[in-house]
Amino acid sequence: MTIKAPRGTEDVLPGEIEKWQRIEQTARELFLLYNYREIRTPLFEDTRLFERSIGESTDIVEKEMYTFLDKKGRSLTLRPEGTAPVVRAYLEHKLYAKGGVNKFFYIGSFFRYERPQAGRNRQFYQIGVEAIGSDSPALDAEVINLSLHFLSSLGLKTLHIALNSIGCSACQPLYREKLKQFLNEHIDKLCDDCRRRTESNPLRVLDCKKEGCVSILKNAPSTLDFLCPACKEHFESVKHYLKMLGLNYQIAPNLVRGLDYYTRTTFEVVHSGLGAQNAVAAGGRFDGLVEEFGGESTPAVGFAAGVERIALAMDGEGVKVSDGKQTFTFIALLGKEYLEGGLLLLNELRRSGISAEMDYEGRSLKSQFRVADKLGVKFTIILGQEGATLRDMVKGEQEEVKREEVVSILKREK
Repeated sequence: MTIKAPRGTEDVLPGEIEKWQRIEQTARELFLLYNYREIRTPLFEDTRLFERSIGESTDIVEKEMYTFLDKKGRSLTLRPEGTAPVVRAYLEHKLYAKGGVNKFFYIGSFFRYERPQAGRNRQFYQIGVEAIGSDSPALDAEVINLSLHFLSSLGLKTLHIALNSIGCSACQPLYREKLKQFLNEHIDKLCDDCRRRTESNPLRVLDCKKEGCVSILKNAPSTLDFLCPACKEHFESVKHYLKMLGLNYQIAPNLVRGLDYYTRTTFEVVHSGLGAQNAVAAGGRFDGLVEEFGGESTPAVGFAAGVERIALAMDGEGVKVSDGKQTFTFIALLGKEYLEGGLLLLNELRRSGISAEMDYEGRSLKSQFRVADKLGVKFTIILGQEGATLRDMVKGEQEEVKREEVVSILKREK
């Protein structure tokens, strides 16, 4: 019986995992520089958390969530996105009590039952930031700037920003009505999902990726034409700050994102080498979400980036990442009777901060040298009855040394 990883999941193996480690390390270092602190939330949450935040008429809630009942009949869902859990934790632990802007970042796995494709599996990995507590358009600009700074720090170059504003509760209703009128004029040409969404939530139609709907939506009314004065002023300020920071952007009037909690600013960072699914990071404002969960009215903004898509983009641009090999020293034994001495020396080297490996199989000295070459070590220590021989694998030179001096010699060479 052969058991394989479930469809839509994958093993990240040595040789590839180093790229993921580089992405995560870059995120942690850079986000801390911007004063964002790490938060970790559970892999599963109360299902109502996502129904209320993402929106019951979204594809995620209707089709893609992994939802199950626990042994007491409570409905739980594997988290499909990261913002709602962060807001839940923000409220539950009263993180707002200190006042000001609370800045968080997260790194972890998320789950959606959708068709597996390049850069997106059913279990996928995201890195995201959330800034909760300010409606300043300068904070929108900071978050967009941070997303671009993060991606460019990984060596990505062919990036551009797609930008839009979808307004607020004051101006969205009028836009929804105009959009609904437009969609009804083309209802026969829309896909079945979009026909249904036209009545329940017309903004979701703008997020459809089916070719026929995309073609129709090119002529749809723009959200920017229906912004109230406050939202228009906010959007103009966001654009001003982006220009001030030297960031170029393209207006994308149908960019609404796939989650209902977004308000005002929405954006994507797009990589030109990824085809149709080309967004490597995306986000925007969610000014009403804290209040939706029972808190005070609290503005917020954030973004999330897909690790798989970033890795694909790095491959496409030929970004090189170290393979992670760190072995500095190999211990070769002249016989099995020296195994105990080898183990003691191996332990001493590692506890002194020197990466080391040894032979456990009783191979010939020649075979052990081949293993050392394969590991790419700089030095091989040959242990035998007369003590130790230190062989420089790069220069091909060797010398007799005292056993008790091996560690100090290698520490100097490191």
